[in-house]
Amino acid sequence: MQLTADQLAAFERDGFLILPELFSPEEVAVIRAALPPLFAEETEANIVEKAGGAVRTAMGLHQRSPLFARLVRHPRLIGPAQQIAGPELYVQQVKVNVKAAFEGEVWQWHYDFATHHRDDGVPAPLALNLHIFLDDVVPYNGPLYFIPGSHRGGPAPAWHDTESTSYPLWVVDRDTVRRLVEAGGITPALGKAGTALIFGDTLVHGSPSNMSPWDRSIFSLIVNPVGNTQTRFARPEYKHHTDFSPVAPLADDRLLPKSP
Repeated sequence: MQLTADQLAAFERDGFLILPELFSPEEVAVIRAALPPLFAEETEANIVEKAGGAVRTAMGLHQRSPLFARLVRHPRLIGPAQQIAGPELYVQQVKVNVKAAFEGEVWQWHYDFATHHRDDGVPAPLALNLHIFLDDVVPYNGPLYFIPGSHRGGPAPAWHDTESTSYPLWVVDRDTVRRLVEAGGITPALGKAGTALIFGDTLVHGSPSNMSPWDRSIFSLIVNPVGNTQTRFARPEYKHHTDFSPVAPLADDRLLPKSP
């Protein structure tokens, strides 16, 4: 898959793209079916909600599941990423973020490069986050909020919040968020299951709690140029993978079972 010139221009302007229903219902069903045994594993790579105990984030999935090992090489993800960030990309992080019905916690306003740079020593904000909705994402079940254009001024000031939720983040202060929102507004990332998102390393984003009766789960793949690898190794492997070999896309049909 290749992005159009208009899509590339929109990404440059806004810092993100929403690609409606890029993956079929059948493909989403296959991905979802692989999750229950992974969520049931007793591993520190499964991070639970501070309240309630539901799995909030399951990480390192391509090392734990053949299905996810194929998904991180899917051409509908890797092809657009190579257009934006260059041909040689490594798999930096693989996870599913879940906001369980009634229980899903807030993700504070943040941008990914703050963590990648301060915790992992990644030199430049070149990584890309590639998402697939595994549930319909509606205004009520904790969608991502993007601040369009918030990437254009470079990395915003950030501080390390270790208290608010179960997953510590380098977060953006309220005055900075207010200024960015006044300039760019807020766009919720909504869509049917199978919708894909692409967003850059300095785009400010967050999400509210899920007060609805509907789960909201999203697959996330972060890729980074091979020439921009981490230089600090304080975090565990499942949070930043250390295989820096370039990812090679597979055939487009590798998610679905072969017909007999």
